[in-house]
Amino acid sequence: MFYHLEGIVSDIDLNLIVLDCAGIGFALNASMNTIAAVQTGERAKLYVSESIREDAYDLYGFASKEEKRCYEMLIGISGVGPKAAISILSSNTPGTLALAVLNGDVKSLTAAPGIGKKIAQRIVLELKDKISKESASGAFDAAMPAAAPVQAVENTAQSDAIAALLVLGYSMPEINGALQKVNAEGMDAEQLVKAVLRAMMQR
Repeated sequence: MFYHLEGIVSDIDLNLIVLDCAGIGFALNASMNTIAAVQTGERAKLYVSESIREDAYDLYGFASKEEKRCYEMLIGISGVGPKAAISILSSNTPGTLALAVLNGDVKSLTAAPGIGKKIAQRIVLELKDKISKESASGAFDAAMPAAAPVQAVENTAQSDAIAALLVLGYSMPEINGALQKVNAEGMDAEQLVKAVLRAMMQR
C-alpha cells in the first residue's frame, strides 16, 4: 500500500502527473489543484490513494493530506466514483468544499463537470451528517468559548469554521490545537478554515 510517492515530475497531462521515482514512472490521476501545485522537472511529494478493480489498478495523487482526505470521503458516498471525486476537487479546495457542504451550497458542487444536482445533494446530506454526529456528542458545543455580545460575528465565523473542519474529518482536539495558533480576529469562516489548515500543515 502506498502512502506517498516522492520524485521528479517527468510529465504532466490532462488530469495526470507522471512521477519518476528512482527510474520508475508512476502515473497519478490528479485534480487540477494538485496539477497546478507541481512543475515538470521539479521534485514533488504526492499523497497517494489506490483504486483497485478487476480490470484496472489506478493511483490518485494529492498535493496535500487534506485533499486526499476529501477524496476518500467523497468516494465513500454512493454514486461518487474516483473520477467524480477528482472533478469536484478540481473545482473546490478542501476548505471551499467543506464550506459548500456546511452551507448546503449545491451549486458549487454542480459546477464540477459531470456532477449533477442529485449527487451534489447526496454529498451535502451525507457529509453534513458528520457534523450532526459531532454535535450530538457534545464535542462541538464544548469547543466554543463563552461569547460576549461584541464577539458574536467572530464566534459565528469560528463556529462555521469548526463545522467545516469537522466535515473534512478532523477531530475536535486537532481543530482546537490548530485554532490556538491562529489569530482569528477579523477573519470570516473561509479565511479561518484556510488559516487552520495551514497551521495543521506546519505541525
